[in-house]
Amino acid sequence: MKNQYLDRFEIRLSGLGGQGILTLGKVMGSGLALGHSYFVTQTQSYGPEARGGASRSDLVVSSNVISYPKAESLDLLIALSQEACNMYYRNLKSGGLLLIETDLVKQPPVNQFIGLPFTKLAKEKIGLVQAMNTIVLGAATYLLPFAQQRVMRKNLEEVLPAKIRDINVKAFNLGYREAKKNFGDPEELWRANAVIVEEDNDDYDSI
Repeated sequence: MKNQYLDRFEIRLSGLGGQGILTLGKVMGSGLALGHSYFVTQTQSYGPEARGGASRSDLVVSSNVISYPKAESLDLLIALSQEACNMYYRNLKSGGLLLIETDLVKQPPVNQFIGLPFTKLAKEKIGLVQAMNTIVLGAATYLLPFAQQRVMRKNLEEVLPAKIRDINVKAFNLGYREAKKNFGDPEELWRANAVIVEEDNDDYDSI
């Protein structure tokens, strides 16, 4: 399968210290770069974990060389805390998606959002709260029309140490499955977002 053409697609992963935001950004970025052959830049900002400081990891993904590496007009904002949602929602572009942790973001700034109780799923379905970020990775993979589940999972297996590989693959599959069950068709969610597809480009698959 050929990669879908992307002009520029911006993702922000955000939450609190201790939620694995930076690891999530690195693993997602490597999956899109090494697995899917996109150009990807990754930048990050984080506060002290002990104080519950805010953390964020930004990805810019493109089929072309990326001239400006910072994310400022987000296509996808993943907010795993109320503070992060409040802080970064203003950077979400019109037509972008907001994905939240529904148990921790009690007051979303808008009515248009999608979400899952990622922490609860990690505790009850996986038995390891630290696997929450990998559940998020699975859900995000389902949402991104240019990300292939098989490729992202293979990259996850390759970058993780053997002792935690199986449980994280289980968490990834859970996130993908829960997103598919709860979010519906991702193509419909993105239909209004013109940045995803350029249908006149013959070298790439389109939705």
